[in-house]
Order: sequence, then C-alpha cells, then structure tokens
Amino acid sequence: MSDQPAPQAVRMVPGQAWRAGEMQPHQRHLAEETPVAFSYDGAAHAVMMATPADLADFAVGFSLTEGIIDQPSAIRELEVVPVPDGVNLRLWLEPAAAARAEKRRRRLAGPVGCGLCGIESLAEANRALPKVAAEPRFTPTQVTFAMAQLAAQQPLNQQTRAVHAAAFWTANTGIVAVREDVGRHNALDKLAGALARGGISPAAGILLLTSRVSVEMVQKAASIGAPVIAAISAPTALAVRLAEQAGITLAAIVRGPEFELFTHPHRIDGKAKADVA
Repeated sequence: MSDQPAPQAVRMVPGQAWRAGEMQPHQRHLAEETPVAFSYDGAAHAVMMATPADLADFAVGFSLTEGIIDQPSAIRELEVVPVPDGVNLRLWLEPAAAARAEKRRRRLAGPVGCGLCGIESLAEANRALPKVAAEPRFTPTQVTFAMAQLAAQQPLNQQTRAVHAAAFWTANTGIVAVREDVGRHNALDKLAGALARGGISPAAGILLLTSRVSVEMVQKAASIGAPVIAAISAPTALAVRLAEQAGITLAAIVRGPEFELFTHPHRIDGKAKADVA
C-alpha cells in the first residue's frame, strides 16, 4: 500500500481576470488531470491521463470496455495506489481474463481522452462489435428530458466547466449514475464500471453523453450492451456506421426540445407520449 495522499479532482488556482476595464486578482476551480497507470497481474498495460476520481470504477470499466474482462468477478483483487507521479491501478485477474490481458497488452501514454492510442493494427481499430439485442422503447420527450436532467448532476463541471460526463437514465428511476472526467472516454469507462459494480444492466435505459460521439464511444457502448446513446454533440460518420452495425440507436445534438436520430430509430417512438414529471 502507498502512504501517498490521494490526488484531488479539483484545485483552486490563483490568477488574474480582466473585468470592468481593469485587471483584478482572481481564483478559479480547475479540473485536475493525472497519469493513471493500469497493470494486470503485475505487468504494465496502459497509462491514461484522467481526473483522479472514481478510480475503482475506472479500473473495472476500462477492463470491461477493452474486452479484458466480461464481468467484474473476473477481477480477483483491485488496488488504487497513489504514487508521487500519479495513481497506479493494480488488478489481479482470473486465468481466462489474464490471458486476454496478455493478448491485448499495449503500452501507451495517451493524451486526455485518448481512445485508440496504442492499437497495433487497422483491423483491431475496426474490430467487429457485439450486436446489441435489447429493445427498450422511449419517447422523444423522454430523450430530451433525460438530457435536461444531467447538468444538475455534474458537480465537477459546475465547479470547473471543463469536464465531460457520461450518465445512465431509465424511465423508472431517472438518472441512475453519473461519472465525470476530463476525457470523454474515461467518463464512459467510469460509468461502465459503476454500473457493473452495482449490478445494473444498461439494457433498459439511455446512455447520456456530454461529448461528440466518436468511434470509441460507440465501441464502448456496444461492449456493455447499451441500446441507446443520446449525446449533446454530433457523431462522426464512422461512429454512425458502427452504431448501425452494432444495432445501437444513436440520437445526437440533443439540445433543448430537439435532437437528430441517426440509426435504429424504432426505439424512439415519435407518436407516443410519456409522463416524465
């Protein structure tokens, strides 16, 4: 175990601001980012720049979305160890998962939110995705209502205005979980880990994203079986093609009462009405 203190997710940083025609002393909360190193069974695997919060969720979610484990029980032991240069996430795996980790091992030092850094081949970058079979149905009002609820549940972003969020919403519960990070991929990995650790299936709800929808975000959503993605920003063209292949309903540019549907629109019933109060 380490005697290093856990890093802070937010820091107050002094500076100056030009306001009312003069320079004034100013302080602002800024999101922290720190190197987070993953190791499996003692072997280094990856280093990601991330917000140092919800790191146990990050460890589990990253392992799931990278295909190293298929369920949290494949992790025999997990340690979150602060060190002088960052944080080590040390995982010990069951034999089958350990073999997958060895096969997929990659050493990388990724920039913020790096999703495909370290991938060794074009085929791996464009790997086939599992088909999402869940068929929940939602109304357009539920999609926009869910997104509208997200801002109030982003405490780090309220302080810093500099982090992404990934959340899971269901019609029965509302927003079930939210995770934030300077990297959009990291936020989704943290959410995936939180859901898995809580025994919550993504099959009956909507995955909410405060970022654009890139290829990696669709890959991660498919890997956890999320049938519907709703995002504030637009997708890339390749992300749309992958969502189509994976059977994922992709709603994007969800702003106010409007959004655009790109794939599998049958899960969003424009003729139905729902009480979301």
